[in-house]
Amino acid sequence: MKNLVLLIGNDINNISRGQSWKDLLQDVITFCHAGDCVQLDDKKPFPLLYEEIFLTASKNHKIRERDLKSFIAIKAAEIQGNSIHSAIRALRPAHILTTNYEFTLEGSTPLENTSLINEKFYSIFRRYRVGDTNYWHIHGDCLNPMSINLGFEHYGGQLQLMRNYVVSGTVYTSKEVPKPSLLRRIHAKEVYFHSWIDLFFTDDIHIFGLSLDFVETDLWWLLTYRARQKFHHKNVPVHNKIYYYIPEEYVAASKYKLDLLTANDVTIIALPGKDKLAYYESIVKGLGKTPQSSFHGCESR
Repeated sequence: MKNLVLLIGNDINNISRGQSWKDLLQDVITFCHAGDCVQLDDKKPFPLLYEEIFLTASKNHKIRERDLKSFIAIKAAEIQGNSIHSAIRALRPAHILTTNYEFTLEGSTPLENTSLINEKFYSIFRRYRVGDTNYWHIHGDCLNPMSINLGFEHYGGQLQLMRNYVVSGTVYTSKEVPKPSLLRRIHAKEVYFHSWIDLFFTDDIHIFGLSLDFVETDLWWLLTYRARQKFHHKNVPVHNKIYYYIPEEYVAASKYKLDLLTANDVTIIALPGKDKLAYYESIVKGLGKTPQSSFHGCESR
């Protein structure tokens, strides 16, 4: 579909056979020789759990973060694609944003980084173009292990640069990077999609396969700031729509999060989700039609 923009998370990978996220965490703890000190606990926010694992390993075994993230990058690269990845590519979306580190969405490892600048650590401009689609790895990619966004400190740095880009302007030395803030460029009608962040203020975005836990502070800040611009500050026009897809079976238990998303001008679309493969097939099939009408009759908030 022309100009289709997707934001896709890790859950589509769970259809493929292989390690679960918990298995990966246990492998990371083993790699860091931290099994006697670190215990997995659902009450620990993951970015802080990562800091616990890394700092324990750094203190006790002098493990470098570069080595740890290289290990994680190798593990991520082992994830196999499935029929949903192929179906998404068949839509030929204009942009795919993903929090995933591997290249299953692309179908193969890209040969060229087409970002505005070559980012080693953060991911404001991290883009690969394959065919007619721009792929934005907003939390880093496994070709650049230090870019993989896992820890609390990394999230903080990413958010700082995101806010600069949107609100106050950038300080990059590259002449290719626009210096005025995104808000100023929207006013001047000079938005050229330098960054994936631009799309949150300009194009409809469909989010699926992403739990949007509250540890995703960068994305929650962006949703909140966009909503404030639309309803409160009104410094720039915000006419695009954002859709969040969720299995019907999760709606009741996720009411607290869905209420917050609704307050932030996100439209909720619930679909039958007992069969994970069928759930994602229904989303992709609907997106192959006109987005505004393809999910008519589904529960929305």
